[in-house]
Amino acid sequence: MCGRYSLHSNPSVVALQFGLAHPPEFHARYNIAPGTPVLVVRADSNHARSGALLHWGLVPSWAKDPAIGSRLINARAETLTEKPSFRVAFRRRRCIVPANGYYEWMPTNGRKQPYYIHPQGEELFGFAGIYEHWNGPEGPLESCAIITTEANELMRPIHQRMPAILPIESYAHWLDPDSPDPTSLTKLLRPAAPGRIAAHPVNLRVNNVRNEGPALIERNTQQQLI
Repeated sequence: MCGRYSLHSNPSVVALQFGLAHPPEFHARYNIAPGTPVLVVRADSNHARSGALLHWGLVPSWAKDPAIGSRLINARAETLTEKPSFRVAFRRRRCIVPANGYYEWMPTNGRKQPYYIHPQGEELFGFAGIYEHWNGPEGPLESCAIITTEANELMRPIHQRMPAILPIESYAHWLDPDSPDPTSLTKLLRPAAPGRIAAHPVNLRVNNVRNEGPALIERNTQQQLI
């Protein structure tokens, strides 16, 4: 799964990689958690891309209670076309979630050791995502989920799932508002090649969502407790 990640690049760098006309507005964060606003990239009917801050935790348009979003932070690639919560968004409302890296936890010596997984040779990941519109009594809500796939060889010892990381050359196809056929889209949701990513252990301070700052992503061979 993907339940925590970071985004701290200069907005101009994000705009360059994701083909945005203007740098998106966001604050650097090293411990992004579900239930908070996150940056996504999406395309309009004219194929123009823009950045937007959406609630992380997808709330389907038919939901009676937005609290359902806390259970829908991830969408499995294998069941996107089947699950009622995701299939319409997959066909019509796809997005990309920029990230400098993400965290995953591996059971080690009776506890869970956090690892930071980041690009090898690139600055940013582009996670495949979907988004939805929900109209509630307090007004409209736009929300999103990150798509996950099975882990590659590097990630498998840490966790059996990982975000679906899109190659840069596939961004246009994924965001295409003219709804390409589902088969061609699902082919993009494969595990990333092991050579594209690297992983290292980090301090347990990342376990607390209130903790922030660049120290959270630094390699921690001592694996100190908080």
